[in-house]
Amino acid sequence: MWIVEYRELIRILTISDLKVKYQSSVLGFLWSLLNPLLIMLVLYFVFSDIFGMREGQFALYLLVGIVGWRFLANGTMTSISAIVGKPSLVTKVYVPRQVLVLSTVLSSFTSSILEFSVLVPLLIFFGVDLSINLLFFPLIHLTFLVLVYGLSLILSALYVYYRDLNQIWDVLLQAGFFLSPIVYPISIVPEKYLAAYMMNPVTLIIEMYRDVLLYATTPSPGDLAFIVAAAGAALLVGGAVFGRLERRFAEEI
Repeated sequence: MWIVEYRELIRILTISDLKVKYQSSVLGFLWSLLNPLLIMLVLYFVFSDIFGMREGQFALYLLVGIVGWRFLANGTMTSISAIVGKPSLVTKVYVPRQVLVLSTVLSSFTSSILEFSVLVPLLIFFGVDLSINLLFFPLIHLTFLVLVYGLSLILSALYVYYRDLNQIWDVLLQAGFFLSPIVYPISIVPEKYLAAYMMNPVTLIIEMYRDVLLYATTPSPGDLAFIVAAAGAALLVGGAVFGRLERRFAEEI
């Protein structure tokens, strides 16, 4: 399997992406922490009096949602140019082109793990009960990785042919931020829209993050099965689209 055969190249490209991301920044990785904190503060002051949550609870609620969403947004937006951004690896040497997408997604995945890790001291500070349900976090996050990778395969392949796609995807991400339960609780979603709303796997994933990190709750087996199935479907569709379009990558770049 190409992942095993090219694992060293994947590792090198992932580390390279991380270095490029932070090497020109004065604060380096600290910006990855300041960004969600600043967004949380803005949203906190705007919405804190609307939903009736306790101050610390609402701040953590926002942070978990923002950090989870950032993985989807950063993972897909950076990987959308994974093929176009490395033309020499596409036209001059042979490597499976999926390696380029996977390494970019893994770079964002690594950053997201670090961001979630920094949340732990905040959870302890605010007196959150850290239960054995935290063991579900790796399963949830790895499932999200597969989902983001599947989407990234589609986006990166299409971007080779349609260079406006990054602008369109950016707008869709902005809309998706407010169509997911990041700022508000699911309880405010009208009943007539709730069934369709819960079909969004990102909604379930963000709620599962909160279940295991904030509420010491075991995720529903049905919800776990649904997000695993959604991630698997995204991977299959992404692989099929990528495989069909990659034949002309070298010509289009």
